[in-house]
Amino acid sequence: MLRERVSNDIYVFTSDLYAQVTAGAIVTREGAVIVDSLPFPVETRGMAAFVARVSRPGARYVILTHYHADHTYGAYFFPQADVVAHALCRKLLVKCGVPALKEAQAEESDLGEVVLRLPDITFDSAEMGLQLAGRVVRLIHTPGHTQDSVMVYVEDDRVLFAADTVLPVPSIVDGDVEALRVSLQKVAELPVENMVQGHGEVILRGEVKDVVRASLDYLDAIEAKVAQAIRRGRGKGALQWDNIESCGLSRLPLNGLVQQIHVANLLALYDRMAPQ
Repeated sequence: MLRERVSNDIYVFTSDLYAQVTAGAIVTREGAVIVDSLPFPVETRGMAAFVARVSRPGARYVILTHYHADHTYGAYFFPQADVVAHALCRKLLVKCGVPALKEAQAEESDLGEVVLRLPDITFDSAEMGLQLAGRVVRLIHTPGHTQDSVMVYVEDDRVLFAADTVLPVPSIVDGDVEALRVSLQKVAELPVENMVQGHGEVILRGEVKDVVRASLDYLDAIEAKVAQAIRRGRGKGALQWDNIESCGLSRLPLNGLVQQIHVANLLALYDRMAPQ
């Protein structure tokens, strides 16, 4: 697990074990706000130990940015904290997360101790605010990657935990392209010094708008590519060999996992766009 400080008492933790997924800790004198967790206990245990060292009051809140397993499995390491998420996140954890964890535990012994925590505090509006020791943290609903996705914006520090709304390649298999476009525009409108992607490297201020533009261009490109395949009568299978670089993004990030995400995007879009 990699740990880095991106601002005064704001830390990012990046998994070595799964897809460079990220989590965060916003430390104040009254306790810490945790943003997501890492999927395997061995890494979140180390994250929790660090938080306990730097924050004597411990964790006060754990924010879940969406219901996917790689962002939620470690919340139980902070039992004294209230878990906060969008209302849809709670519903999706109950419907999908609980049975998915049972299946994962049957296949992966390292997940045996995981206990899925459901949100204690939820919101269903466009935004919710938390304030701790004078630090203002905004939870902004940004559907697109999933219905329940939120970003976490630390106002004074201008640090944005964009979660999976911003990735080295957008992922819409469990989401919606148009909703993600709107959410990416929200990213571009925020004054940001450091942006933490849901997976991969931290993005610096001067790169944020370029990353957003590249993501929007990519969404346009995959829609056009799938529409063309359907017009020409090409089968869905032909898209499995498409190279992400043909849609303007590098195939190198996340140790090449972006290529798999790209193909999954194309296949999901084909199913949605093809005549039934």
